[in-house]
Amino acid sequence: TLVLLDKGSWDKENVNLFPKTAKAVHDSGIPATEVFFASMKPNTDIKPHSDFTNFVLTSHLALDIPCNGQNKCRLSVGDDTRQWMNGEVMLFDTSIMHDAINESDEMRYILMLRLWHPDLTDVEKKALQFLYDAIQVPGLVSQDPGERFMAEQMVNMMHTFPNPKLLEETEPSGFAIDAEKGLGSRKGKKKNSKRKGKGAGGGRGFGS
Repeated sequence: TLVLLDKGSWDKENVNLFPKTAKAVHDSGIPATEVFFASMKPNTDIKPHSDFTNFVLTSHLALDIPCNGQNKCRLSVGDDTRQWMNGEVMLFDTSIMHDAINESDEMRYILMLRLWHPDLTDVEKKALQFLYDAIQVPGLVSQDPGERFMAEQMVNMMHTFPNPKLLEETEPSGFAIDAEKGLGSRKGKKKNSKRKGKGAGGGRGFGS
């Protein structure tokens, strides 16, 4: 994966690789906590699993789907199975058991977003964001006022959207993926484990 936004913190290096995409996400105002490109290798699958987290929902924007429309690349959430389709969006709850498959001979690319669950209150979102921030910058909970102040300044910088450089030159036209080069030709910081804290599963899988 290649990360643009991780738990509320923008990755400056990768934003500069995909400035148009990053700016489109930022300017849309969607309540995203994570935004990243994700690939899936040919003829592979992801076994059924749960993320044990229901305070965020997951959205997939299909960017480059092999054998588009031929049901080769599919996502199942609970008892519901759908295929990724270029340019279309899925929204689902990863606390429900889900799995994926790519039966084609080519790489599959999507833009994945983690979004605050719409049932969360503003206070709950702020509390969860504070936990994310304190894990990355422990000084936020320091007893020392000076250290705490410096940590707060650092977090503010992490949350500030970077000014993408060379907006018209560094990213191909369209939405992030150059059909000839593909995401695989891009270099940038990769994402580590995406696992969150526990939450209760249940409810519908895919959003309508």
